[in-house]
Amino acid sequence: MTTNWSGTYDYRAVRRVQPATVEELQQFVADAPQAKVAGSGHSFNGIADSESGWQLDLSGLIAPPEVDDTTGTVTVSGGMKYGELVPALAASGRALPNLASLPHITIAGSVATGTHGSGVGQPGLASAVRAVELLTADGRLRWIDDSDERFGGVVVSLGALGVVTRLRLATVPEYAVRQDAFVGLSWRDLAARIDEVLAAAYSVSVFGRWIGPGADHVIVKSIADDRAGQPELPGARWVADTLHPLQAAGATPDAVTEQGGVPGPWADRLPHFRLGFTPSAGAEVQSEFFVAAADAGRAVEALLGVGDRIAPHLLVGEIRAVAGESAWLSPAHRRDSVAFHFTWKPELNAVHQAVGVVQEALADLAPRPHWGKVFTYPGRLDFAYDRLDDFDDLRRSLDPAGKFGNDFVDRHVAR
Repeated sequence: MTTNWSGTYDYRAVRRVQPATVEELQQFVADAPQAKVAGSGHSFNGIADSESGWQLDLSGLIAPPEVDDTTGTVTVSGGMKYGELVPALAASGRALPNLASLPHITIAGSVATGTHGSGVGQPGLASAVRAVELLTADGRLRWIDDSDERFGGVVVSLGALGVVTRLRLATVPEYAVRQDAFVGLSWRDLAARIDEVLAAAYSVSVFGRWIGPGADHVIVKSIADDRAGQPELPGARWVADTLHPLQAAGATPDAVTEQGGVPGPWADRLPHFRLGFTPSAGAEVQSEFFVAAADAGRAVEALLGVGDRIAPHLLVGEIRAVAGESAWLSPAHRRDSVAFHFTWKPELNAVHQAVGVVQEALADLAPRPHWGKVFTYPGRLDFAYDRLDDFDDLRRSLDPAGKFGNDFVDRHVAR
């Protein structure tokens, strides 16, 4: 892997290694001048790069998940992808309360960057973590669980504390979900009633390009049980079709999980995309900014005000709710949030200019950027993350020589 998954970021690491055993991983970490885990390459900036060191590929260290029937937790390898975990959970009748929009991403990488699913009652993926096994720079493997005062800093760690070799996740009983597509929601109605729209079901995604009379469409994901009827979305009409997030640009629904109100297992309905297909557009760049849920209507109006400036570079935008959580560096730390996601055309110079426009439009709303996506803030993100100093103290205590540092950490985290 010399680039990220979409081919829009070129890694500069001098070497890439794939350990076959934990002992070999420990030796690689000892030998490398610096080290970063590459994961599945679904980040869009240098967070997983190692400009003067090595990239670590943990795909050779994946063991079968271990479900504990007593506690309801599952222990997974850090390099495992969410889609690979699903069969083991299904065999035990268990599920995760939330999933990201695509199941192709590694569990450890998703958690470490604050990645999320959606729902006004659903915090990010890190909220399912109950313990982390961490290989630190001194070569030690240690479990840090939620009884440890450092746990809030260890979960969303940016890969800056060590190598996450295993995680223990809380699960829930398996459940079924249905997806329904709606069209015709105007921007005016969305801005006025965004809290109602995003609370219409277990998970709601609003897709649009910030131009025209309204959103392209809305996908509503509801728990499917005996009491559930067809959901309603005031101001919009239901359609039986399965719609791709980029359907307004002519994308076909082949890669999309089934809609039309057909119930299915949680893991086949919560993601937007099927595991066996290329997700989203493929060649793309992504950005995402979180604002407090109470400010979401103002954020919609601010982005509509610059829609004509960003739309030429945009494939699609998405709006989702994320419940507040406790991880120090989560973009939803201690505030219920609404996330504004941008899938850009792979034109890096134009994208950076467009991202600057978005940041300026949202500046009065205390936006927090997603750690693994493109933003143009030049320095430390202490203005957005009020526990960044605490995290940097933790980083220095666990990694005093900066073994797991890189340009990204130096620029946006270190003080």
